[in-house]
Amino acid sequence: MADSLVIVESPAKAKTIGKYLGSKFIVKASMGHIRDLPKSQIGVEINNNFEPKYITIRGKGSILKELKDARKKVKKVYLAADPDREGEAIAWHLAHYLELDETETCRVVFNEITKQAVKDAFKTPRKINLDLVNAQQARRILDRLVGYKISPLLWKKVKKGLSAGRVQSVAVKLVYDRENEIKAFVPEEYWSITARLLAGTTEFEAKFHSLKGEKKELSNQQEVDEILAGVAKSEFTINEVKEKERQRNPSPPFITSSLQQEAARKLNFRASKTMSVAQQLYEGIDLGSEGTVGLITYMRTDSTRISPVAQEEAKEFIQQKYGEAYYPETPRVYLKKAANAQDAHEAIRPSSVLREPDQMKDHLSRDQLRLYKLVWERFVASQMSSAVLDTMTVDITAGDTIFRAVGSKMKFPGFMKVYVEGNDDGTTEEDKLLPPMKPGDKVKKQQIDPKQHFTQPPPRYTEARLVRALEEMGIGRPSTYAPTLETIQKRGYVAIDEKKFIPTELGELVIQQMIEYFPEILDVEFTAQMEGELDQVEEGKEDWVKVLATFYESFEKRLEVAEEEMEKIEIQDEVSDEICEKCGRHLVYKMGRFGKFLACSGFPECRNTKPIVKDIGVTCPNCKEGKIIERRSKKGRIFYGCDQYPGCDFVSWDKPVDRPCPKCASMMIEKRNKNGTFHQCIQCDFKEEQQEKE
Repeated sequence: MADSLVIVESPAKAKTIGKYLGSKFIVKASMGHIRDLPKSQIGVEINNNFEPKYITIRGKGSILKELKDARKKVKKVYLAADPDREGEAIAWHLAHYLELDETETCRVVFNEITKQAVKDAFKTPRKINLDLVNAQQARRILDRLVGYKISPLLWKKVKKGLSAGRVQSVAVKLVYDRENEIKAFVPEEYWSITARLLAGTTEFEAKFHSLKGEKKELSNQQEVDEILAGVAKSEFTINEVKEKERQRNPSPPFITSSLQQEAARKLNFRASKTMSVAQQLYEGIDLGSEGTVGLITYMRTDSTRISPVAQEEAKEFIQQKYGEAYYPETPRVYLKKAANAQDAHEAIRPSSVLREPDQMKDHLSRDQLRLYKLVWERFVASQMSSAVLDTMTVDITAGDTIFRAVGSKMKFPGFMKVYVEGNDDGTTEEDKLLPPMKPGDKVKKQQIDPKQHFTQPPPRYTEARLVRALEEMGIGRPSTYAPTLETIQKRGYVAIDEKKFIPTELGELVIQQMIEYFPEILDVEFTAQMEGELDQVEEGKEDWVKVLATFYESFEKRLEVAEEEMEKIEIQDEVSDEICEKCGRHLVYKMGRFGKFLACSGFPECRNTKPIVKDIGVTCPNCKEGKIIERRSKKGRIFYGCDQYPGCDFVSWDKPVDRPCPKCASMMIEKRNKNGTFHQCIQCDFKEEQQEKE
């Protein structure tokens, strides 16, 4: 007969924990939060110390009745929601609903869902941490004040359905500012000169470095022609050879933001997908004979700390699998990445390094396996020895000119045997070996290749870059990144083009109004300072009501000024030349979640809409009559299809190219990899030579 009730958030977590605890425990799921602020009103008594007015979330009635009935049958209740602010708040709300004593030791937390971790947690239950609860309440109320006070103003002055948010507005402004930087960017010309040289029978490349002993940047063709004339008849002689050994250290184990960034780079996962799959791995996977096990530690963390037990297990595993040389002399300890890191949990790591990814293939879905492999490899590599590379720098003289060749070779792979961190540019560090050379050697000139370049504007934000920017600026916390990126897309403030964020016209309009009337909300330093004060609440060093009162004092004044001075903006629909095929009126351009689309000007009487078609200038290879056009899926992803649809069902995720394959005459498509773009046939194995990535 069960004598204890355990409440967690999800059925998957309940199932895993129930197997570990046995028949004396009833394990139920609350399905997340059970109470929240009402959607229909602000739900905060501002003049009564910001007292929140919580209501039961609609649809939770049957779940709450089930929990209350189970409560009557047991002597003890344990609240085992996730080990963060949200989890603490869920536990607090449950304690209120079930009328538990706040001084009771009813809270259990664990960083990983394994049998030992869960059993250890139940040996040391604690009271609900009211500082954590107050920190969550303060954030929720602060976001409610910003959202529910500014949004109605935007509805009245700009357009219905708009919203503003404390973190989301900063994210949109970053995208908006970057787009303005790109528009204002003036490209500057520069040149490079590459010499292809032969040492013995080995060809290698050297780049122009300096002239008459001084390093020189080449800015125009005249300077290049002078260099070319000077080396045209010159011998190429080895002037100096420098060889040295350098070490490369591993990256720390994952925190939430770095996991999202690396999953975007290597797995092409959106931040929301990364967190969803990570949640599944954390809550538990059925491993057959081993039962259900949580495969990774908690995935919302800003700490790179590793438990001594996990570190010791990693040490034994690395030494046994790779050899003694692959483990450093002393265990690796990683410092906090940021001064405001809370360090409340461990880094994201496998719950046991002994569960190698290859052993998990039969138990995990493709996405689960790929993410687990990423976490496992990153953790193992983080505990391994440094890689050792031999580098070689060779200066070659030709008259008054010096060309430089740089190469390296792996001397000892260390952690790179398991994993190497990606980067946002998609490039990787590769060995480039140089032939043996010594000062005085002559090398033969094969070809001199001058090339014109232009400086590039700063890149648009990908999800990975935007998460990194928010983290570096101290905006938001691990749990906020994924939902923030989702929100700004759903609101139609940003769109995604080639996996990069661009501001929509609507987003630009809202940000311009916010900049003028609510500059503090968009100010990075101010927002980061607010995050710091909320963290102080969590640590029990600040009173949450005082923090809110200080913020609201100046915010209220801003609201009054905006209410009086913000002019109403009439957004006129741009009329197109196209006629609605249903009612004969003109179609107008509208702004939606994924950019502009066409809608009937007779709305709401006529609700006809159609996408804006972008012809890419390629004839359909299927029907030979239609044109290939760019379309967007329901989720906003670009694809390519025939304009004769549904008569022709040709479709491609890859962009078709306007010329046939030279080998079989089939259609070519544009593909992209770490080195840039290239063209590939859809039928045969023909692949066009890589196009250089500037």
